[in-house]
Amino acid sequence: MLKVREASVRYCLPMIWLSGLRLHKRQVDCHTPNMNWYSQEIDELVRRALAEDVGSGDATTTAIVPQGALAKAHIIARQPLVCAGLPIAEAVFRTLDREMRIGCLHKEGTLVEAGVELIELAGEARAILTGERTALNFLAHLCGIATQTRRFVEQLAETGARIRDTRKTTPGLRGLEKYAVKCGGGTNHRFGLYDAILIKENHIAIAGGVKAALDRAHTFTSLKMAAPRTASAYDAVGLDTEVAGAGALSVQIEVRNEGELREALGAGADAVLLDNMTPEEARRCVQVARNLRRDCVIEISGGITLGNVRAYAETGADFLSSGALTHSAPSADLSLLVESVR
Repeated sequence: MLKVREASVRYCLPMIWLSGLRLHKRQVDCHTPNMNWYSQEIDELVRRALAEDVGSGDATTTAIVPQGALAKAHIIARQPLVCAGLPIAEAVFRTLDREMRIGCLHKEGTLVEAGVELIELAGEARAILTGERTALNFLAHLCGIATQTRRFVEQLAETGARIRDTRKTTPGLRGLEKYAVKCGGGTNHRFGLYDAILIKENHIAIAGGVKAALDRAHTFTSLKMAAPRTASAYDAVGLDTEVAGAGALSVQIEVRNEGELREALGAGADAVLLDNMTPEEARRCVQVARNLRRDCVIEISGGITLGNVRAYAETGADFLSSGALTHSAPSADLSLLVESVR
């Protein structure tokens, strides 16, 4: 069960007036330093999403809502959820009405109860109705991921393990989905194929074995310059180089049993991923790794769910990774309601 805590918020202007319409609720700065909501990528994503839905025009709204009509509306949570993506919902409405007044009532990452207002809007009524579904689609998806992640995080309490996402993301939405994971309290695995090396079973098969694959990876990284860091490898997405720091590509190797683990550690592995093991098998391998190389970073992946994540966390691993954070998170239940029109 999600635990709702009182949010710590930073207040902005107490009220905004727009042609007699008043936004009177508290507002907060819902933006965060780890995502550039004003980037060209976000702008293009929002415009593509709107174009997909609006097409040649919103026929229903054009037929029913008078041009120039002003409205006040709010978006509310219909379930307990973790806020993620409020700024992209703001971007949707601002794309349709540059003068719209928008109040974000909670910080990203805040856990709220059902019935809580998330965003207030005051502006062109047509823009509010036309942008409604696109904004809610973004919000429902990202809040759903953040809420799912928070459930995993709560299962890991007092174990020392941390939950990571994977590359099992929606094409074109990886940055947003990994951002939502962080809003939920999770951490990011590598952002893509470019910012860290993860040697998987097919790489091992082609290289001719665990040691051969590791040797090639270590040789490659020793010759490479500092890694590009649009995301810090295996940890944080969206951080500038000044924040994440530059460095050689991280190398991690996937092992399927104790034999491969011992071979990898003997070949100099400093980060291993225990793949598709039972909690009992994983516990034994963690003990082996700690005995042979105490500072080795140990991750467990494969079949990790809310039902078994605690058992895996109690093996002593540093990280658990689950694609379920992004590919199986239920959409959050939200609604947009118009309060008044003039």
